[in-house]
Amino acid sequence: MKKLLAILGLLIITSLANAATVKYFQPPLEKDIPDNDFGKMVKAGRDVFMDTQTHAKPYVGNTLNCVNCHLDAGRLVNSAPLWGAYGMYPAYRAKTKKVDSIENRMQGCFMYSMNGKAPEAESEVMKNLVVYMYWMSTGVPVGKNLPGRVYLDLKKPKREPSWDEGEKVYQANCMICHGSDGNGQYVNGKTVFPPLWGKNSFNWGAGMHRINTAAGFIKANMPLGQGMKLSDQEAWDVAYYINSHERPKDPRQKGSIDEAKKDLHDENCSYGKEIHGEKLGAM
Repeated sequence: MKKLLAILGLLIITSLANAATVKYFQPPLEKDIPDNDFGKMVKAGRDVFMDTQTHAKPYVGNTLNCVNCHLDAGRLVNSAPLWGAYGMYPAYRAKTKKVDSIENRMQGCFMYSMNGKAPEAESEVMKNLVVYMYWMSTGVPVGKNLPGRVYLDLKKPKREPSWDEGEKVYQANCMICHGSDGNGQYVNGKTVFPPLWGKNSFNWGAGMHRINTAAGFIKANMPLGQGMKLSDQEAWDVAYYINSHERPKDPRQKGSIDEAKKDLHDENCSYGKEIHGEKLGAM
C-alpha cells in the first residue's frame, strides 16, 4: 500500500509539474483600464463584447453575445481569447481566400456567429471592439502563436461520433443550462445560457458549426467551470449531436444545399447531410 501511495504521489507531482510548464499569457485586469478617453473606448468595447445584444443591436440577428464563444470577457485560454487573435492579423484565411484585417475577421463573426450583418470598419461598434482587443493584448508579441490562443485541437476518436451517444452526453451535462430544445435560457429577455441550435443560434457559416471546432471548445470549457471533465469521445459525440440540428442558413449560399456543400462545406460538419429524415441547411 505504501508503495502504491508513493507511486500515486509521484504521478500527481509529475502531472502538476507538467501543467506548470505551460506558460499562458496574462492579459491586463479590468481594474487596470486607464481613466482617460482611451479607457472610455476600452470600456465601450468591453460592453459591446459582453452585451452585444444591447450595444450592437443593429448588427445582430440572433440571441448570442461575443462572450458566449470567447469566455471570461475574452480572457480565457483555449476559448479563442482576444489576446490570442489581435497580434496574428493581418492574415490569409482559407475561408475568405484573401488576407483579412482584424476588422474583416470580426465582421465575419457578426455575419456568421451572430447571424447578422457586418459593421463598417469605421463604425463606432467596430472601433470600440478593436480598441478593447488591442488593450487586452498589451504585451503580446506580434505574429507569435501563443499557447491557448485558439480552441483545443482535439483529434478525432477511434469510434465515429454518434448522435445517440451525443444525446446522452447532452442530457447528462448540457441540458440543464442549454435546455432540452437547445434554445438556451433567458432572464428578462437577456441571454443567460446561449442557444446551441435553432433560429436563435449561430448559422451554418460560423466556425463553431464544424464538429472538430465545437469538440475542442467543449472539451476545454464545458460543462461551464468544469473543463476537461468530458472524455475526448464524449466531446466529439456531443459536438456531433449539437451540430447535427438545423440552424440558420449560411449567408454565402447562393444555389442549392448540395452546391453549397460542395463549394463551401468541404469540412468536418453535418451541413447537407440527411439526419433523421431531415436534410440540414434548409432553414
